[in-house]
Amino acid sequence: MGRVAGRVALVTGAARGIGRAQVLRFAEEGADIIAVDICRSVETTVTPPSTPEDLAEVTVLAEKLGARVVSAVVDVRDGEALRGTVDAAVADLGGLDIVCATAGITSKGAAVELGDDEWDTMLDVNLTGVWQTCKASAPHLIEQGGGAMILTSSIAGLRGLSGVAHYVSAKHGVVGLMRSLAHELAPYGIRVNSVHPTNVDTPMIQNPMVRKAFRPDLENPTREEFAAAAQTMNMLPVPWIESVDIANAALFLASDEARYITAVTLPVDAGSTQS
Repeated sequence: MGRVAGRVALVTGAARGIGRAQVLRFAEEGADIIAVDICRSVETTVTPPSTPEDLAEVTVLAEKLGARVVSAVVDVRDGEALRGTVDAAVADLGGLDIVCATAGITSKGAAVELGDDEWDTMLDVNLTGVWQTCKASAPHLIEQGGGAMILTSSIAGLRGLSGVAHYVSAKHGVVGLMRSLAHELAPYGIRVNSVHPTNVDTPMIQNPMVRKAFRPDLENPTREEFAAAAQTMNMLPVPWIESVDIANAALFLASDEARYITAVTLPVDAGSTQS
């Protein structure tokens, strides 16, 4: 316990899924938290949205674990609003040491059939939003004398996938951003890495759109029918992993155990990028 005690962690996409798990794991290990989420649906997506109630719930849970928490409803695409939120929260909590750029969306469509709005929204959230998060937080990490950024990419940042070219492009872009930031921020003692999950058991995959994409032969695939198809992606015999698995990887990369690890693409993928 206490692997990040006395530190402050910013988490975007904090209201549920991987972001929620990161908030709670970092709080368990002694960090104070800046929790940010859009808490509404994003245009061109069909994934059920997070809500202000979700963000309030994870805030209360983290506080029960002993963390001081500043939470805010912010769209990561809005750089000005994000910087204002981060600046105010850092002033309140006394610094910033860790950044988990986790907010993201998904949608589906063949590359040559995607509409301009679908393409633009995907890159705006999943790539530009990550850049805005890093841009808002980097000055505080520099002032702190070092720190760690963990950017959530995907197996789609390491390989091609059919039907999600915009998602794959954005997640590959996150890798390029990570590698460039690792070079630029290393002189300040800031490490930058990315994590690459396979399917994670969250609302981002547990919805009719994704289930149907995996089982086009069925009208309304069940969770079990989806699982049978999803398992074929992974080397290990599991259909998906849990949010806490990604949170644990992020915690490792943020901790002193990873003090000399930077510019790494860390798969947490049950072997899917090697299968």
